[in-house]
Amino acid sequence: MDARLNYFASPIAGKAIKYFMSAGKALKESPLPAATQELVALRVSQINGCAVCIDMHTKDAAAAGETAVRLALVTAWREATVFTEAERAALELAEQGTRVADGAGGVGDEVWASAAQHYDDEQLTALVILVSFMNTVNRLNVITQQPAGDYVAGQFH
Repeated sequence: MDARLNYFASPIAGKAIKYFMSAGKALKESPLPAATQELVALRVSQINGCAVCIDMHTKDAAAAGETAVRLALVTAWREATVFTEAERAALELAEQGTRVADGAGGVGDEVWASAAQHYDDEQLTALVILVSFMNTVNRLNVITQQPAGDYVAGQFH
């Protein structure tokens, strides 16, 4: 399968995507726990059907020590017992923040309050930006049908 566009060969994509990647780097350096970042990135990508991001975040999380069980259960995190309460709050916020167009009404007050119990303002800021960032990157990849499977952990870091 070939992508509809090759972002690496496009001058305009090269100019624009460097800013996306610098935002991603800033998020990696944020105080939001790395494991939470990978779980959230993976869940948002699952919802959006972004194969290339699912590939990347699964492999990066595994390389960072995340277990295969937790990675496999992200898609059904509500029923899984392997996530902390803080991670569950982040995953719920990520889902509601991703499904804003589904008539869900955005992130509810109860979900926000739950996340705020586990994360300080800087971590919440990083979480909100991460959800927004992943939704943008997912759309860039899904629209252009970027193929997945060849990513090597840490390739873009």
